[in-house]
Amino acid sequence: MIIPPPTGDPELDRVLAEMAAQTAGFEEVSRRLQEARGRGESAGGQVAVEVTPAGSLAALHIDPRAMRLGSRALSEAIVEAYRLAEEDVTGQSFDIARTVTDP
Repeated sequence: MIIPPPTGDPELDRVLAEMAAQTAGFEEVSRRLQEARGRGESAGGQVAVEVTPAGSLAALHIDPRAMRLGSRALSEAIVEAYRLAEEDVTGQSFDIARTVTDP
């Protein structure tokens, strides 16, 4: 956290220090949100998906055994894993954001 140099006015110095602390808190939340990843699995763990808070696909793992599911079942398993990953990252994002709003 960058602390502004003293101005000589105690009240202004206090307000500037509070603003610097808040800014540091927001930067930390932003960093944590950028690093967050939601994970979801389906088909007994044969399909695993990882997404970012923006909903971008970060990783997809399909176990070779999942190929026996058939195209329709595999597609459904991927969509289900993605949905679970989105729920996971949404929950994480709310928890991270709550650190800013909770005292």
